[in-house]
Amino acid sequence: MSRRLNATDAAFLYLETASTPMHIASIYVLEGELAFEKVLEHFESRIHLIPAFRQRLAQVPFNLAHPVWVDDPEFDLRNHVKHLQLPEGATLEDGIDAATELNEPMLDRRRPLWRFHVINGVPGKTLILHQNHHATIDGLGAIELSTILYDLDPEFEQPPSVDLWQPEPVPGPMQRISDAVREQFDAARENRGSRLLGDAGKRHLVSKALGVIGRFLTRPVITAPFNAGAVGPKRRARYVKHSLAEIREIRRALGGTVNDVVLAVVSDAVARYLELHDERTDDGYLRIMCPVNLRAEDEAGTPGNLVTAVFAELPAWPMTPVQRLIAVRAEMERIIHGEDAQALTVLADLASSIWPVPLAPTQLVGTPWDPTAFTARMPRPEWPGSRWRPPNFGFNFVCTNIPGIQEPQYLVGHKVTATIGLLVLALNVGFSVTVMSHNKEVFISFICDPTLLPDLEAMVEAAEASFGELLGTAREQARQLSA
Repeated sequence: MSRRLNATDAAFLYLETASTPMHIASIYVLEGELAFEKVLEHFESRIHLIPAFRQRLAQVPFNLAHPVWVDDPEFDLRNHVKHLQLPEGATLEDGIDAATELNEPMLDRRRPLWRFHVINGVPGKTLILHQNHHATIDGLGAIELSTILYDLDPEFEQPPSVDLWQPEPVPGPMQRISDAVREQFDAARENRGSRLLGDAGKRHLVSKALGVIGRFLTRPVITAPFNAGAVGPKRRARYVKHSLAEIREIRRALGGTVNDVVLAVVSDAVARYLELHDERTDDGYLRIMCPVNLRAEDEAGTPGNLVTAVFAELPAWPMTPVQRLIAVRAEMERIIHGEDAQALTVLADLASSIWPVPLAPTQLVGTPWDPTAFTARMPRPEWPGSRWRPPNFGFNFVCTNIPGIQEPQYLVGHKVTATIGLLVLALNVGFSVTVMSHNKEVFISFICDPTLLPDLEAMVEAAEASFGELLGTAREQARQLSA
């Protein structure tokens, strides 16, 4: 049965261009060298457990409604499970660079919107690149998916093959139009928007949401070098790893949550980077988009996106890591008490009733007539070093924190040793951070457009320095208390 995309899922299609593909991805690093054919056999034995992997988009003519997911009658697993052999002598960094480059193009909208690359050639390791379009899944959904593809025991057993899948017929264009018109009439009859605004509690949250948007317009933040131009199609990625125990040491000694500690490290790294490049912050602020999971326990496995976001405003000027952690804690308390996440969710609910017909031209994206493919090939003005930049009424970067499985995971008996997130970059947001915890370790992954942020290593080094200072302070304070 076809399933229509909700407004949040569809937004990731409407925002997509050849320069800003809207799939989320992660690189899993495995112990040992795993043959591609074994991974393909593994997928063949489990594909029936993931019905969404055999569904593709069906657009509604004239964009009278959001697209629907339908069974792909031409599904072929080899279109989605791919292999890359690196040259002899490749390093782990070479593998990460290769995976990041593989992740740059858009996924083929004519097929199910996922892909899985097996990358061999790094001695003693195998890299796996997972790609899922954001219209199909959110970060927590990707973690749930990993529990189907990966095992908790190296001595795994393949589930019995019960794959009796037969694709359902794809509804024709006229049927899709008819379904869309009927749904629009049903929605109008329910009068969802008026009913929502008739609720005093919801009106209160809408008012708060408009206040959040008002801060964007009345309190512009700094325009960092990585916000100084439009994002192009190229990407670079690096990561650092720390034990969850170390982060908890900091939290116990200095206060806050695990998320507060990570956000303090990341925002401090950005402030240090700005100072290193003699950027004038002038008591300015950074605005950081922090996605918030909305999945209830009984919604595990639900396809699509169940997320909202909050926007933390933190000082862009230099300060000690401890001072920054205090600032992060205060800002997150403000956001929680201000009900920002709930307010923005209600506003998104209101926006979901907007008719998507004006967005019909986005159906050309990913086709031979895609106008964004031409602009992606055009050279971009390089403004990061410019002293003058326009005011920034948006946000500076995304920092998403995805709690993973806190036990060892294995693919065909090979243990996962690292999980590296590759976040979407779009508009003028040329740098972002993914925080993924896995098996009691925390991986902080940095991705950028190298035109806007050419020295990503400097950002990574700044994060390591900030984390080291926080951990050192926490341990010194613990020693003093125990003396």
